Amino acid sequence: MENTPENSRKPAARTKVAPVLLNELGKIPPQAVDLEQAVLGAMMLEKNAVTDIIDILKPQSFYDPKHQFIYGVIRELFGSSSPIDLLTVTNKLKENGELEAAGGVAYISQLTSRVASSAHVEYHARVISEKHIKRELIRMGSEVIREAFDDTKDTFDVLNKAESDLFQIAENNMGKHVDVMQNVVRQAIEEIEKASRNSDGISGVPTGFHSLDKLTSGWQKSDMIVIAARPAMGKTAFVLSMARNTAVDYNMGVAVFSLEMSSVQLVKRLIAGEARISAEKLRKGDLKDHEFQQLHTRIAKLATAPIYIDDTPGISVFDLRAKCRRLKMQYDIQLVIIDYLQLMTAGGSKGSGNREQEISTISRSIKEIAKELNIPIIALSQLSRSVETRGGDKRPVLSDLRESGAIEQDADIVSFIYRPEYYGLLQDDDGNSNAGVGEIIVAKHRNGALDKVRLRFVGEYARFENIDNYSEDENVPTQSNLNANMGFEEEPPQSYTIKSKMNNFDDNETDFNKSMDEDTPF
Repeated sequence: MENTPENSRKPAARTKVAPVLLNELGKIPPQAVDLEQAVLGAMMLEKNAVTDIIDILKPQSFYDPKHQFIYGVIRELFGSSSPIDLLTVTNKLKENGELEAAGGVAYISQLTSRVASSAHVEYHARVISEKHIKRELIRMGSEVIREAFDDTKDTFDVLNKAESDLFQIAENNMGKHVDVMQNVVRQAIEEIEKASRNSDGISGVPTGFHSLDKLTSGWQKSDMIVIAARPAMGKTAFVLSMARNTAVDYNMGVAVFSLEMSSVQLVKRLIAGEARISAEKLRKGDLKDHEFQQLHTRIAKLATAPIYIDDTPGISVFDLRAKCRRLKMQYDIQLVIIDYLQLMTAGGSKGSGNREQEISTISRSIKEIAKELNIPIIALSQLSRSVETRGGDKRPVLSDLRESGAIEQDADIVSFIYRPEYYGLLQDDDGNSNAGVGEIIVAKHRNGALDKVRLRFVGEYARFENIDNYSEDENVPTQSNLNANMGFEEEPPQSYTIKSKMNNFDDNETDFNKSMDEDTPF
């Protein structure tokens, strides 16, 4: 066959591509064997080198199997407070039957001769740790690729396993530095001084419910707060009212993870409470002209409030952590609300472990996220049916928490929502009316007192409010005898429309404000 220019180019092209493929396939895993030798040698020469890096590295952090055996013996000697040097390490390896696997006496002796100084041993250890993390990521990625090509594997099982493995790698290799007492004391004093400057006594994230804020001083940073109740007690209504107060009144970012309701449904409930129009009317769209005007006027602040809603169903702990980190970085959120805990998943393959173990993992992870981001996280939770079977007032207790005692253990605050009116109890022990009253029972408070707080539950608008804004006899504002104009369609020229108290009056309304009592709750 004639060797034409066209034919001669094809082998040349293959020859050119082949080395590229070989280079890609010929890569060895990330490793630093020379640093591994230097670190092990330093640990057998100087005691300080051992204490500097013993909590940074694990046996599997080393790439060379020989080094894994040697480091494992060093950790064993350290744990028993035995001396660590060339002789003790060699003898311990011999006792364990691992001397040959570790390279023999001659190889171990060479390690100490390779060390000029242990000055940078901690830096070298961190390089070794980073190489190990990269190898773990490569291993995990290879497994994901292999399982993704396997048609017998469920797609979402593969995805959940990948999430779980990645989360495990991060947890196992990222530790928190130790705080020096002097720095922690300084930070604590700064927070105390800042709290002393608050006239309202709130040092955390305010809820807008005065009695509750007085009891807790606001939700504190890094706290996990569990709010539990039986169905129909108003869990979602309570946290939405609280989110509205925190975001609108105090301009603090709030993230809401709604696993049960869609974002549009949640916003409709917020609008109903803000505009004081029944949720049923909003659902049907049966609004008169003056109600549409009322709707648009009163939700102006709500529309621009820093509230961020994620309605991903069955969100995993891994996704929750990633999204919370992103929201904290982008919007500096100050509070996270999860509605509700039992609808979350821990990740990993379906069917692994039981539900109680999964809830324990979820609860523990939520507390870890709160500490990592230094913000309070509120997790709603269901209560068991044992509440319904009890006689008496049916107030929940800690043992009613559903599915796992880990929730009670991990939480800094556990509170219950209880509406006695729902059970036909129309008066409390002191003879006060229970009509439209909801109790927030603080049953566990790691850093404060236990008590119960009475709030007003307005069922028509699905919201909770401070009880002192209302009369005890009827579900209307205390100064409802004011003759506010209600004829929006035919307003006389000199009439005024009284706005919601949730909207601040403009400067040009000052004269009108002077004619009204400051506490007018409209």
